[in-house]
Amino acid sequence: MFGLPTCSMLKLHCMHLLISKCVSGKRSVNGVNLFYQHTGHGSHSVLLLPGALGSGKTDFAPQLEQLDKSCFTVVAWDPRGYGRSRPPDRDFPAHFFHRDSKDAVHLMQALGFARFSLLGWSDGGITALITAALNPTLIQKLVVWGSNAYVSEEDMQIYKSIRDVSLWSERMRRPMEEMYGAQYFRDTWERWVGGISQFTHNPQGNICMELLQLISCPTLIVHGAKDPVVPSFHPQYLLKNIKGSRLHVIPDGKHNLHLRYVSEFNTLVEKFLSE
Repeated sequence: MFGLPTCSMLKLHCMHLLISKCVSGKRSVNGVNLFYQHTGHGSHSVLLLPGALGSGKTDFAPQLEQLDKSCFTVVAWDPRGYGRSRPPDRDFPAHFFHRDSKDAVHLMQALGFARFSLLGWSDGGITALITAALNPTLIQKLVVWGSNAYVSEEDMQIYKSIRDVSLWSERMRRPMEEMYGAQYFRDTWERWVGGISQFTHNPQGNICMELLQLISCPTLIVHGAKDPVVPSFHPQYLLKNIKGSRLHVIPDGKHNLHLRYVSEFNTLVEKFLSE
């Protein structure tokens, strides 16, 4: 028969529960209330930046749960108009990526983080690129995947093909419809397509091409070789234009590789951040 737990064991168990649970809240930043989730107690602070219409809940559950909490303090946020950072409704002015970058930095500072690393997926990766370029003293390391610094004609064909969410699989629609309701999701996604399309009016479809040379922190670019949304020339462009960056390709990975290959992705990121 197993013996009763000692007081020391109970204290250790309670301490483990305390440091491993995810705390959430809102902070007033730049005129909006931003929702965030916070877990871990490690010395290396990390901000997770979600993709279009994404949130910590929809985009980063495996990372919030499984990244090493003894090594990392992990924060996930919902950008303005996304997830639980509503109101306001989401809009897409020409500077929306720069606005997200400013919000992200000011949120982390409001939470007391003086220096931190960035893990950015898809649109969140674009925001992370801008943030690392414009805030070199704040950003320790950078990981991006499914991201691009410009919008090409090929990209526009892809965006047009996924504009109508009624054509998405139920598996892809369900988390977004549960988060937003079908109407808000449909309308906001159509606004996003319009928002990302406006960059085609810039020379070479530029989003943040000129900023890549300003990124000085160690940078890991991850790409799924079977990503149907972001063609392989985008990570190659980032690799060529971010000094000292490295590229890791997951052969069977698609756009959501961090959700499909959780163990491989988390291990890769933990190793890079710990170097």
